[in-house]
Amino acid sequence: MAEELSYVIINPYTIYKSRTGGVLARLLTRTSLDLVGAQMFAPSQALIDEYAKSIVTEADPQDRHIQELIRDYVKENLAPDPQTGARERVMMLLFRGENAVRRIRETVGTFKANFLGGESIRDTYGDIVHNRDGTVRYFEPAVLASPNIEEARTKLKIWAKYSDTDGGLLEKAVPTVSDPRHQRTLVIIKPDNFKFPSGRPGNIIDIFSRTGLAITAIKVHRMTVAQAEEFYGPVRSVLKEVLSSSIGERSKDILSSALNLPITAELQNQIGSILGPLAGEQQFNNIVRFMTGHNSLDTKGEERNAPGTEKCIILVYEGIDAVRKIREVLGPTDPAKAPPGSIRREFGSTIMVNAAHASDSADNAHREMGIVKIRENNFKTLIESFYQD
Repeated sequence: MAEELSYVIINPYTIYKSRTGGVLARLLTRTSLDLVGAQMFAPSQALIDEYAKSIVTEADPQDRHIQELIRDYVKENLAPDPQTGARERVMMLLFRGENAVRRIRETVGTFKANFLGGESIRDTYGDIVHNRDGTVRYFEPAVLASPNIEEARTKLKIWAKYSDTDGGLLEKAVPTVSDPRHQRTLVIIKPDNFKFPSGRPGNIIDIFSRTGLAITAIKVHRMTVAQAEEFYGPVRSVLKEVLSSSIGERSKDILSSALNLPITAELQNQIGSILGPLAGEQQFNNIVRFMTGHNSLDTKGEERNAPGTEKCIILVYEGIDAVRKIREVLGPTDPAKAPPGSIRREFGSTIMVNAAHASDSADNAHREMGIVKIRENNFKTLIESFYQD
């Protein structure tokens, strides 16, 4: 059966209420589809006008009244503020796989009269409240998704068309941007969270939401060997230095015990200075392999710039003291030393396989964003390549 491409748009209110992680966790665990793309949007009036026109159709199995409610909701809540021109933040997720449209639709759910329970995303995070006369008092669909394959194609092309101007790393999307304490910081949800379909990526985002910071960029990324070497370059020399001391101590114990040789402090230092850099380089290569799926020593030429086999999610968070707040909920590098409730304590297993990365300074965040090309529009490329006409 042929693969399909489908989408979910997470509405501004759902993002504002920090429900993004919960929505993503459900989508990953209940559809078993491959999350292949993601992008933040600050939709323009032109995008919303074009998208809204495509919502009410005869092919949509959902009640026409609900379709009209969704159309009106989109025009009212996703468009820029008519008074100030301020734009809302929405997140668009792309999923690929067999029966992708149907699986997404089933997980998102449809509105029914007097619905109860929490089977679908809309059951849990959406709402429709009626007055006694049957009119709608309150309506919140939580997320938006396509009802069928053809409409998925039509609507994805609309969003791709505006993705260069309305999407990517959002500028001035957070009210605190003029405050001198305002910062941007980079987060990577690492490949160990994607070994099998699970809610881990969503659960990690849910914990990050405790900071009250705003997501202003998101990207599904497969890091190249060249990117990984540059990204983790600053730790390369540190590893060699740190391991020189520990390798020297361990070598002294091993040689003294196995060969009954007296090892002086000077000889211990000499052994450490020889073996430490080798161990540091090996550890650095392990990091590159973990992030890319490729051994850096065996990757040559153009292969160094080819996307790796390992997937991660890259996010940019913004707000007051963003760097500190994100690193506090992330926890220290070693999960064993991380406090209960922190991301690395809950989801990490070793110093390397520790669930997520976060920038340690605003300057490093800027450097890291450049390396992973956070402004690169692979969202549009993915849609265009899938629907080659």
